[in-house]
Amino acid sequence: MWSKGTAAEAFRKLAELSRGALELVLPPTCGGCDAQIDPTAVLCMACDRRLERIAPGTCQLCQEMPPRPDTGLCASCELSDSALTACFAAFRFEGGGADWIHRFKYPKKGLRGLDPVPASVVRAMLHEAGCRVSGPQPGLVVPVPLHPRRLRLRGFNPAAELARALAREFEIPFDPVALCRTRDTPSQTGLDRHERRHNVRGAFRSRRGRNIPEQIWLVDDVVTTASTLTEAAIALRAAGARAVIGLCAARALSNVPSVNR
Repeated sequence: MWSKGTAAEAFRKLAELSRGALELVLPPTCGGCDAQIDPTAVLCMACDRRLERIAPGTCQLCQEMPPRPDTGLCASCELSDSALTACFAAFRFEGGGADWIHRFKYPKKGLRGLDPVPASVVRAMLHEAGCRVSGPQPGLVVPVPLHPRRLRLRGFNPAAELARALAREFEIPFDPVALCRTRDTPSQTGLDRHERRHNVRGAFRSRRGRNIPEQIWLVDDVVTTASTLTEAAIALRAAGARAVIGLCAARALSNVPSVNR
């Protein structure tokens, strides 16, 4: 008998296959406004412009401040001793970007919840973040895990779904269970930076017997203070990773100017 999580994943995949089949006989349309678009696109140009992109060229870790040319990090991040080597998102977590992520993470009940468009849009947002990473290709893509109890309640892990697609697009090995969550931590919503870090401290560990390469892409859907990614990166480094780059579909930033295409 299927578990709730298995059934949810199966129905989501079926919805995506159905959409792909329809696109073989019908012109592809924008997921936001139904305008006809190029088959390789997800949104039309007008809907794409409503997503606020993070301007490139900022610090590779906080994406807030101008970087030093020799390290790519701002002066503050150089002194932070973070377990993350870098952290990239291409979009700000507000406006249209936040709406799409919310629709992806919290699908509606019933048949309306099978709409594959939000997942396609958020995967495209994460892909753009991956394109911002320079340097050698990583040896593994790893998602931030959910606690088993939270996974049963939600039905799927948004980070794992995104990481799987990213690994396939960049042709990188993917391990959905390289990390496990040892505590069912309360939601980070409403917590300040210090409280978030305390909330997830020691909440992750690597699984025994997993092959942990030196270079890893660590994937989550949204980064706010990077507390969750940092704690997950600590566990990966303890298992042998030397460079852990965080990748997210969107990021909450304070006062960094955005750019639109």
